[in-house]
Amino acid sequence: MSGEQLIRQIGRSGVRASAVGLGTWAIGGWMWGGTDEAESIAAIQASLEAGVTLIDTAPAYGLGRSEEIVGRALAGRRDKAVIATKCGLVWHTQKGNHFFDQDSKPVHRYLGRDSIVHEVEESLRRLGTDYIDLYITHWQDPTTPIEESVAALEELKRAGKIRAIGASNVNRAELEQYIQTGSLDVIQERFSMIDREIEADLLPLTVQNGVSTLSYSSLALGLLSGTIGPDRIFAGDDQRKDNPRFSVANRQKAKDFSEAIRPVTERHGASIAQVVIAWTLAQPGVTFALCGARNPAQALDNARAGTLRLGADDLASIDTAIAAKLANMDG
Repeated sequence: MSGEQLIRQIGRSGVRASAVGLGTWAIGGWMWGGTDEAESIAAIQASLEAGVTLIDTAPAYGLGRSEEIVGRALAGRRDKAVIATKCGLVWHTQKGNHFFDQDSKPVHRYLGRDSIVHEVEESLRRLGTDYIDLYITHWQDPTTPIEESVAALEELKRAGKIRAIGASNVNRAELEQYIQTGSLDVIQERFSMIDREIEADLLPLTVQNGVSTLSYSSLALGLLSGTIGPDRIFAGDDQRKDNPRFSVANRQKAKDFSEAIRPVTERHGASIAQVVIAWTLAQPGVTFALCGARNPAQALDNARAGTLRLGADDLASIDTAIAAKLANMDG
């Protein structure tokens, strides 16, 4: 792997960022069995040093904790990072629809203008910055017209508080409405070798309309990282503990897949995770790939995927292994 870190533009915004992004859900601790703040800060800083500029977070990741950790990690380094954070999962109001409880607090889906204006200020404070590069509606709110939410985001953009506009977890009808506003730069959606639904319904629209796509769970919550074997035990509130996707049978399939693509990894001197991430970035319509990391070693491993360029033969071999080893995985 001798290539430069792959850099791509976020929609038509003019904002450019590394194609490999650091996802910080796990850094917030919630549903991941807690967090080590010092290790998390070191992971973020190691990512920056390795050329990963895109740092993705959200208020809902630990009720603000992830944003606070990101802010501390970026102190004195703000100019090196492209920060993406989100709005729409709120606990300061009970407007909208109840979504889940976190730390005994009810969290609602709400994207009214009043809430977006409140949320951006809270995120700016936690992140220790006066602007957010990419601001994303986290989960869609059926009680608020998309036009109202986008109008609020456009106001923030004109005020210089955000630089680009995104939407996450959308269906096709919602995506069409966002595109009609003319302001959408990116969607953020679950996509991996075993989660490919957006290839049929969303990616054709984004490609046609110049909207970037940022994949999350690119390593399927770590299942495709090559490091989670059939004997792994998940403890505490780790969401994978009771997730059927992480059954022993599925972890064995993931292990078999890792062995099947080993010739590709050896040819490039790459890890399993690096090849999986590079494959993701080679898929038509996928612009960025978010990958979680909780320590510097994981962060550096993910970052190196941005320097890996897979050839046509590599991609064909990987696709064959996906079809043979990863089919019919529940969850």
